Amino acid sequence: MRCLLLLVTSLILTAAGEMPLTVEKLTEFIKSAVSMKQPDKQVAEMLRHFKMTEKLDDRTIEELQSLGAGPKTVAALKDLGDASASLPEAAPPPPKPVVVPIPPPDSVEQAKIIDQARDYVANYTKGLPNFICLQVTRRDVDRAGNGTNWYHMDTITAKLSYNGQHEDYEVIMKNDAPVTNVKMDSLGGTVSAGEFGSMMAEVFDPQSQAQFSWDHWATLRGRRTYVFAYDIAQENSRYHIIEKETGKDIVPAYRGLVYIDRDNEVVTKLTPNPYNIPADFPVHEAHESLDYDLQKIGDMEYMLPLKAVLTSKLSRYGTKNDIEFRLYRKFETGSTIKFDTPDPLPEDQTKEK
Repeated sequence: MRCLLLLVTSLILTAAGEMPLTVEKLTEFIKSAVSMKQPDKQVAEMLRHFKMTEKLDDRTIEELQSLGAGPKTVAALKDLGDASASLPEAAPPPPKPVVVPIPPPDSVEQAKIIDQARDYVANYTKGLPNFICLQVTRRDVDRAGNGTNWYHMDTITAKLSYNGQHEDYEVIMKNDAPVTNVKMDSLGGTVSAGEFGSMMAEVFDPQSQAQFSWDHWATLRGRRTYVFAYDIAQENSRYHIIEKETGKDIVPAYRGLVYIDRDNEVVTKLTPNPYNIPADFPVHEAHESLDYDLQKIGDMEYMLPLKAVLTSKLSRYGTKNDIEFRLYRKFETGSTIKFDTPDPLPEDQTKEK
């Protein structure tokens, strides 16, 4: 099939070669041929059918050679260069567009944005309805501990009920097999909590004394977003890391980024990263991100967790939990939900642009 594709490509390029060719089009052709790993002899033969409309200088030929043009191709390029020596110089490429960065808000506006976000967070859980949803946790292990060799351990699907500002988790499937009377804590591995407001609340709680500073502008899920860095000292932290096997519990300092929607000033993403973890603690590193997005429940939309990612590094291996919150429904007596495990969310749903 590959040979057929190359043959068709060759015929098209040869036919096109009977037409005048600019230096820009020649350069595109050589780059394409190198990328497709077309034989040097074949490319050189096609070049002999081309006729330049602009001068092909030695510098351009050297650049094409550095990109991977073979010796026969380079010889054919030099022939084209000699034949085009009397032609006018190629037009210079158009200048790249100048991107003028959006200036950050001034210090007064920054303080106002943080204060408005703090008010939003303080009242966040009070405005949530009672609901149920699926929590799908895909857990991976990196046996080398370097973050490059992930092995899928299991997929856990749980029914999450939120009623009266209280969360209740019922594991209903493991690896697409139904289970009963199983708690998340009993499955081993890494688990997390705090997605439904407590993580945000601790960052913006005045008692945490978080230090906020402007970081950058971002576009998240198609919306312009303020991004602030924050840092919470260890003495003011309530971020717990618990190692199950030994029962050790530490409360480290942590820092990260908080994303705030420019138009409605709600928090849409949070990244807490603990630091200065004691050297003798089994968990050496931990990184977390939590995305929020609008979810429709009944006739209203609410900003609710979309996805959380938790990675940790231990002495001999690493762990990663991808946690998605799907199929939100209004909580009522006898509420049901489809228990099939949905496909993973597209990456662009949580990727900053």
